[in-house]
Amino acid sequence: MNKAITLLLAALFASAPALADTLAKVKDGGSITMGIRESSYPLSYLDDKQQPIGYHIDICNRVVDAVKAKLGMPNLKLAHQPVTSQNRIPLITNGTVDIECGSTTNNAARQNQVAFAVTTFVTNVRMAVKKSSGIKSLAQLGGKPVATTTGTTSVQLMRAHEKGQGVNFKEAYGKDHADSFLLLETDRAVAFVMDDNLLAGLIATSKAPNDYAIVGEVLNVEPIAIMVRKDDPAFKALVDDTIKGMMKSGEIDKLYAKWFMSPIPPKNVSMNFPMSDKLKELIKAPSDAPAEAYNKK
Repeated sequence: MNKAITLLLAALFASAPALADTLAKVKDGGSITMGIRESSYPLSYLDDKQQPIGYHIDICNRVVDAVKAKLGMPNLKLAHQPVTSQNRIPLITNGTVDIECGSTTNNAARQNQVAFAVTTFVTNVRMAVKKSSGIKSLAQLGGKPVATTTGTTSVQLMRAHEKGQGVNFKEAYGKDHADSFLLLETDRAVAFVMDDNLLAGLIATSKAPNDYAIVGEVLNVEPIAIMVRKDDPAFKALVDDTIKGMMKSGEIDKLYAKWFMSPIPPKNVSMNFPMSDKLKELIKAPSDAPAEAYNKK
């Protein structure tokens, strides 16, 4: 191995730990970048002024406050970076985004690439349909177009479910959740398969909420969590400790009531989506276990 290659490899290995040290990166750069979703109601979405708001945004803002306190940097700059289902993991791993505050499922495959904070929401994957379609089960989707968002796991879950096996539905992909719902709204798809809370949010903020229903089999129970870089125990501990403190103090319960049980912007419509028993359990005993732990046969 020649000297130039040796020096190059040494430089690469020397720089690797720096990316994993989020607190050092943030301190050196004077800013922290939050990954946000633009239509993941009510976890992370844009208001009528195009500003990010939502349940996970509020939680992440508290984390940012904790970072400011930890680093002694009250004037630390906060930047928002829109992410999609396709690019959210690459943007975390390459250092563009420091903390992703969207609607990401914590699963075993993703844990090979990134780390997750303790779970702050639990969702069931189901489907939204127009009531007029009469569709109530996966078995009724044969030959029909079904919307899902690019980069999500919905189609795999449908095909893996016992009532979805052998059903030859057609896949219609939206670039984000709003785009996928538009496929349903404009009859380019007969169903939209996604997390039930996201479906409820999109229905509540649609032009005709009473036209839609969330139906069908539960395809998966999924823990939703804030995402950070892998192999960065100091930053993960700060994020986890902040969230656990919010859980213990009752702040998480208040935020849940604010975003899921009260009128929310921009249309001041309530999702009326009560907290699940599983999330209540996780608030009492926080966990970062992946989805596989919730769906053991």
